[in-house]
Formats: sequence, C-alpha cells, structure tokens
Amino acid sequence: MNEFRPIFQAVLPVFVVLATGFAVRRLSWFPETADAGILRLLVQALIPCLVLDSVLGSPAAADPKNVLLAPLTGFGTVALGVFAGLLVAKALPTEHRVTRNTFAFTVAVYNYGYLPIPLAMRLFDQSTVAVLFVHNWGVEMALWLFGLPLLTGLGPRQQWRKLLSPPLLAIMLGVLLNISGGERLVPAFAREAAHLIGQCAIPLGMLLIGATLADQVRGMNWPQGLRVMSLAVLLRLGALPILFLVGAWLLPLAAELKRVVLLQAAMPAAVFPIVMARHYEGDVVTAIYVVASTTLLSLVTMPLWIQFGLKWLHP
Repeated sequence: MNEFRPIFQAVLPVFVVLATGFAVRRLSWFPETADAGILRLLVQALIPCLVLDSVLGSPAAADPKNVLLAPLTGFGTVALGVFAGLLVAKALPTEHRVTRNTFAFTVAVYNYGYLPIPLAMRLFDQSTVAVLFVHNWGVEMALWLFGLPLLTGLGPRQQWRKLLSPPLLAIMLGVLLNISGGERLVPAFAREAAHLIGQCAIPLGMLLIGATLADQVRGMNWPQGLRVMSLAVLLRLGALPILFLVGAWLLPLAAELKRVVLLQAAMPAAVFPIVMARHYEGDVVTAIYVVASTTLLSLVTMPLWIQFGLKWLHP
C-alpha cells in the first residue's frame, strides 16, 4: 500500500464525487434550496448512524488510550494550525484583523469528515474509522472554541450546544456502550439498519461539498487572491503535514490513531469555515480562496503525503 498508484486510485473517486457535486449544481440539477434539508438530514440522521455503525463493537474505540488521546490529538492539531495560521497571516497584504483571523481559522480546520472517512475505509480498516470519529470529537470542540473568538472577537459561551450535536452524541454513546459492554445488547437488526442508513452519509455529503464550492467560487477574482492562496497552500499542504507527521512519530499513539493523523495531515481545508465566516461576519472571500486552492491542489499532494506517511510511520 506504500506505492503511489493504489493510493492515488483510492483518492481519485473522492474527487470524482466532489466534481460531480460541482457539476450538478452548475447544471441546476441540484438546486441550492435543497441544501438546508440535506444538511439537516446528514447531521441529524445519516452521520450519527454512520458513527454508531463504525464505533459499536470496535476494540480500538474502547481502548482508554484512544478514547483519551484521539480527541486531544484532534483538538491539538487544530490549535497548532491556528497558531501557525496567525503567524503566517502577518504576511498577508492587509492589516485587517478579520481577514487575518479568517485566514488562520480556515487554514487550521482541515477536512476531518467527508474526505478522510472513505479513505480510511479503503486504505485501512474499521478500527481506524472508529478512532477517526473519536478524534473528530476534539476537532469539533476546537472548531467552535477557536472559530467564534477569531471571527467575532467573542467567546463561544452562546454556542455551547454545538458541542452536543447528534454526531458527537452518537460518538459518546458508542464509546460508552463499548466500554460498558452494552454494545452486545444492541439488536442485530438495529445495527444493520444503522449500517444501511450510514452508508448514504459520505457520498451525499461529498456531493453537497462539491455543490457548495460551485456556489462559492462563482465570480471570484482569482488573480487578486494569489497571495492568500499561495500562503494557504504552503501552510495547509506543506508545513502543517510535516508538523502533524512529526507529532505522530514522536507521540506514543496507537497504530489506528497514527493512521488518522496521517490522513488528516494530507487533508485540504474544510468547507465549513466558509459557512461560519458568512454567518459570523468573517472574511468570506479569504475563506473561499483558502478552501478552493487547497482542495484543488490536494488531488496531487494528498496521495503523496499519504505515501510518505505510510513509509515513515509504518502504522
């Protein structure tokens, strides 16, 4: 699996689905009016089912080492990205606080769900997928704890309920059932139903991301954003992957968690910070520059970083 070709073949279908979402939006086959309902369906039903299907019965998701270190790793990698982003943002051709903070936040939050989940399924095993979900609990916490102060200058006190979203509650439930042995009490038909429903989450979510990108990039002045995009690519797809992999090599992480860090090191910036920037009056244009440039170039860099990480870490 260390060869480039099979890794690229695992990555390519993910981008084909993203491109399909982009295309069907441009062709008006996927109207923007459907987005809110699809997003609600994903968050309230499909993703929680996918989480339970992946986490229930997984020994890796019951291992106290993973249960503690995985969320801390997720939180810590985003915090590292925020710190590095704020330093690099000083090189932007602006003194505007909101622009610099939006850049730092968007660069820091990697795509922690819809891209790494199918790759974890194809490249590794179900235990890695389970640990990925536990890891993402920490990412979600960092998303709100860092995002709101950076974008608004206010604390996240009014948004604490975001930390109790259905996917995060499903992670907590799955881990608690694993640790207590209660997963044996879940009927087989319920697990099968969760599996069938959860399988819809990833392709539908990736189509939605592609459609969202199609909306956001329309009419952008790309030459004007060249400096922002260059710095974003150098940081998100260059420096931060090195720091992530060094951390995975130095820290006493389980094999599954090392694989998760490896995948996250290769990820582009997530799309959700664009939504947050729009809602909380951040610099939406800067967020779009960061997400679009890193997503496009990650088609090349993602398999290269995964190949390098597999050879170095041997997870």
